[in-house]
Amino acid sequence: MSDTVIKVDNLGKSYIIGHEKRERYTALRDVISNTLKNSFLKTKHLLKGGQLIAGDNLEEFWALKEINFEVKKGDRVGIIGRNGAGKSTLLKVLSRITEPTTGRIQITGRVASLLEVGTGFHPELTGKENIYLNGAILGMKRWEIKEKYDEIVDFSGLEKFIDTPVKRYSSGMYVRLAFAVAAHLEPEILIVDEVLAVGDAEFQNKCLGKMGEVSKSGRTVLFVSHNMQAIQALCTEAILIENGSIKLHGKTLDIINEYLTLGSDYKLEQNWELNNMPGNEHIKVKSIKIISKNIDSTIIDVSTPIDIIIDFINLVFNQKINLSLVLKNTKGDPIFNDSSPGKTLNKGLHRVIVHIPGNFLNDDVYTIDNYFVKDASTVLYKQREPVFFKVLDIPRENTAWYGKWIGAVRPKFNWEYYEI
Repeated sequence: MSDTVIKVDNLGKSYIIGHEKRERYTALRDVISNTLKNSFLKTKHLLKGGQLIAGDNLEEFWALKEINFEVKKGDRVGIIGRNGAGKSTLLKVLSRITEPTTGRIQITGRVASLLEVGTGFHPELTGKENIYLNGAILGMKRWEIKEKYDEIVDFSGLEKFIDTPVKRYSSGMYVRLAFAVAAHLEPEILIVDEVLAVGDAEFQNKCLGKMGEVSKSGRTVLFVSHNMQAIQALCTEAILIENGSIKLHGKTLDIINEYLTLGSDYKLEQNWELNNMPGNEHIKVKSIKIISKNIDSTIIDVSTPIDIIIDFINLVFNQKINLSLVLKNTKGDPIFNDSSPGKTLNKGLHRVIVHIPGNFLNDDVYTIDNYFVKDASTVLYKQREPVFFKVLDIPRENTAWYGKWIGAVRPKFNWEYYEI
């Protein structure tokens, strides 16, 4: 008997998108052509049970195309890709929330999905009633649900609110209960989208641990996330989706490295106009840039010093500011956190430069988080990952050894030899 629980053959999903007409002048032949095209697309869409689409020009958009893969029993598969790549659409099709346009899916086993906050919950029912409702939807007997009920409530941490209608729950409470139900009612296949990002850090770690337990018991997990640490910690393999198609499928770390290194357009500089600068009533960020003597236009050699230059506008007179910088690697691990000395600033434009010496960073892709801190204690503004860059040990003549070293950094210390 085959241990394949999900088999996807030539899967495709298209949507009809409406656009408002913008042209000031259109030839008669174009009007006739567009009318016939729109009529055909509308009719095709309505025959498939879709709703009427508004717009002068209609376009058929393929969110997924020619998707083929298999998942074995007990596999933990991470699905990664940029926003709009088609990850969530794939999970919706696998969960039978939406029908595919082309292709075939074979699923063996009971599927529990956690795709959006509150999916599958009735807002007027209490948390307790929704636990039993979800169990019934999964095909479980009442005695089976009752057997798991205490574990579900304990895991969610919502015992105090379990008899409250879920319409009064916060988004975090929704997620806590929804995940607890999905993970404890023993589905053969658990499908989880980025929805876990709504929960707090402690609960996210708790969920990752539970998904690991689920997979070790022989059940299968499909997990979509932008958190590469979570993907690497949980998943044994990964699928990279790009523009609606599978670009790569293989071992998790290989796919993550491909996604975050070879698949990225490195952003060494960000500049903002006055009317759209990020910030708040205390701080506005004008620009941030990475400066180095690059061998390549976007890749920085490990031996090259790096300057990080941040221009910002202080909006409060005599405000004492520390600028804190956190450098993170491909996996999202913090490599270091350094802060500038506190300085009382006048209103106006200021510049801070951070010098990172050569022969310090290892081969990797790095991002930066900026923290503007008042009096070394209060975070006035946090800017996440405005730039990212790649450091590489580029081969040079007469160099016998090059490449990534062991460890997060690769400093070059002074070594001395003595004959004693």
